[in-house]
Amino acid sequence: MTVPPLEAAERAREADPVTSPGTNSETSPGTSPRTSPAQPPAGPGRVRRVGLVLFDEVEVLDACGPFEVFSVAGRVAARAGRAAPFEVVLVAAGDGPGVRARGGLRLGADCTLAQAPPCEVVLVPGGVVDAVAADPRLLEWLRRSRSGAEVVASVCTGAFVLAAAGLLDERAVTTHWEDVDALRAAWPGLDVREGVRFLDHGDLATSAGISAGIDLSLHLVQRLAGRELALATARQMDYAWRGGAGA
Repeated sequence: MTVPPLEAAERAREADPVTSPGTNSETSPGTSPRTSPAQPPAGPGRVRRVGLVLFDEVEVLDACGPFEVFSVAGRVAARAGRAAPFEVVLVAAGDGPGVRARGGLRLGADCTLAQAPPCEVVLVPGGVVDAVAADPRLLEWLRRSRSGAEVVASVCTGAFVLAAAGLLDERAVTTHWEDVDALRAAWPGLDVREGVRFLDHGDLATSAGISAGIDLSLHLVQRLAGRELALATARQMDYAWRGGAGA
């Protein structure tokens, strides 16, 4: 009997477990009036659009890590004869399609905020966010996107942008360890947690710094498209991730 590619990948991963330290996560068991119920895995032919915001001085891995996860998930699914469950749309927060990331890397976006299509997943990476956290166009776009999205998420200091948009509430959030105190000082009403890779409340998710965005993105692949695909995606990326409560 031939083992399907995704199942074979998961079996191989379970036979050779790899873990990394400091990879705690939390998923809130409860919901608030603003929390969407957990979504079932995407069925055949269903594609969720992931809107990934880009801006000048964005942290490279904050943006490119999640991009890699969702795009690799599509390749792995296609190899197994499945439709790609995600379409990543790079959305420029500025006037033009190009941005200059931290360190000088130039990135090109697919569209501007005014051109962006509706997205089921909206992800705001971090970096130097002072300008974008004060940009009324981006903040309004995030508020509008919230109503139609299954989940709005941030990586690293992207949490400051979600806070500025008024999208964070009494539920716990996290950010880069270096910016925890600054987030608490800027938004004293927030419950800011340390020592977790990400927090997922259903309609709202935040991750710790930089590489933690990969963990959050794999978690979202698991939640929205199935554990089997998430594990196979992590294996294809050669990334030590096992999912579940200890993601």
